[in-house]
Amino acid sequence: MDDLAYASIAQLQAAMTSGALSAEAVTQACLSRIGQLDGQIRAVVEVNPEAVAIAAALDGERRAGRVRGPLHGIPVLLKDNIDTADRMMTTAGSLALVGPAPAADATVALRLRAAGAVILGKTNLSEWANFRGHRSSSGWSARGGQTRNPHALTRSPGGSSSGSGAAVAAGFAPAALGTETDGSIVSPATCCGVVGLKPTVGLTSRAGLIPISRSQDSVGPLCRSVADAAAVLAALCGADPRDAATSERAPADFTPCLREDGLRGARLGVPRSLWGRNPHAARVGEAALQAMREAGAVLVDPVEIPSSAELRGDGSEFVVMRHEFRAGLNAYLEGRRGVAVRSLAELIDFNRAQAARELRWFGQETLVEAEGSGSLQDRAYLEALERSRSLGGARGIDAALEAHGLDALVAPTGGPAWAIDLLLGDGPQAGTSSLAARAGYPLLSVPAGAVAGMPLNLTFMGRAWSEPVLIRLGYAFERATRAWIAPSLRADLAPG
Repeated sequence: MDDLAYASIAQLQAAMTSGALSAEAVTQACLSRIGQLDGQIRAVVEVNPEAVAIAAALDGERRAGRVRGPLHGIPVLLKDNIDTADRMMTTAGSLALVGPAPAADATVALRLRAAGAVILGKTNLSEWANFRGHRSSSGWSARGGQTRNPHALTRSPGGSSSGSGAAVAAGFAPAALGTETDGSIVSPATCCGVVGLKPTVGLTSRAGLIPISRSQDSVGPLCRSVADAAAVLAALCGADPRDAATSERAPADFTPCLREDGLRGARLGVPRSLWGRNPHAARVGEAALQAMREAGAVLVDPVEIPSSAELRGDGSEFVVMRHEFRAGLNAYLEGRRGVAVRSLAELIDFNRAQAARELRWFGQETLVEAEGSGSLQDRAYLEALERSRSLGGARGIDAALEAHGLDALVAPTGGPAWAIDLLLGDGPQAGTSSLAARAGYPLLSVPAGAVAGMPLNLTFMGRAWSEPVLIRLGYAFERATRAWIAPSLRADLAPG
């Protein structure tokens, strides 16, 4: 295969089936590429010392006639807030959790192993999934340092699943898992120019995930194609007694959704209030709309989000996250052994004691605010949760879709990647994830174009449990536009 680094999951699987490749060879190639290039990108904080042995064992299964499915022998990277009970750590980027591995795999890690995937390593992230202070640089953690965008090394990879997006874009693995509370899969997807799929809350288990918000957290794939993301998602789905939010709502296989004519007759709404003011994103977005028209989609433009006015300045989402973070993190830390902290209060004290390393660039104001929040029985929390869900769902996405009989809404995922700034942080960034985040609804971000060599994505957003619809739309859009670009590891933007 001419370019193993950018081969699809299906191509790798076909090559292993024919005997042209082995899982061990694919895994070794991924590890070699990480060794060669990650010194510049810093996407991977740790490689799995057992990865090659796992791949060799899976090759043995294949020789014996057992193939577990589409992911058999496929290397996958995991964000460093997803537990693995192996020889790797799980730290959320914090020095406070450097130490022994968790006692059990996260459910999504277990399901990847059962599907025959090779867990290749852990990726860097915005520390504590970007829920630590009022300012931050996406992709920075005390453990992993600053992840860089493989398209331009001075540019941000997006956050907080920064390492996962950058690693897949750089060809370190065909797939990586990220987590999203509000934008943390789709932001690195657009900044790094890969596909990001944030599932409906409850479609994938959060058991064994270092949490932020039980009502908003979701685990999903970052890949270089919609088909690859669909294959990974299928392996993750299903009810889990360790996560009460989960259900059996997903199909066992998303392959029937991969239709080149998937946009024909689809009704798509264009919520202009979500498009922001970035001229580069708008230009790519308009070209994307035209491509969808030519592929047979019916566009309703513009579409109003009924809750838009109320969302301006509404703080209910952050009230929810502060309360849920404190409760969820304390419960998680109680189950960790051999690490420096057992509660959020102890974490805050640890950061103060280790300020030279942990607080060198940014503070921990959000952690302190969360520690001062009340319980999950507080009236303020319950009212904020109801309001936030309604603004995003019933009075937001649902209302817009129902008013016009739409299959999905479409908008630019965000603007192009911004310059990394460890002194001032990211600054305000445009994004279109918050409605779905509040409601717990799915998002699919797909490459749509580029400016000055920097990728830009389009987001498809829909109702709860509408992943089959979004995958169908996103796959057809991807096939119509073929907008994915390989990164060049330039120092900065491509010359005009």
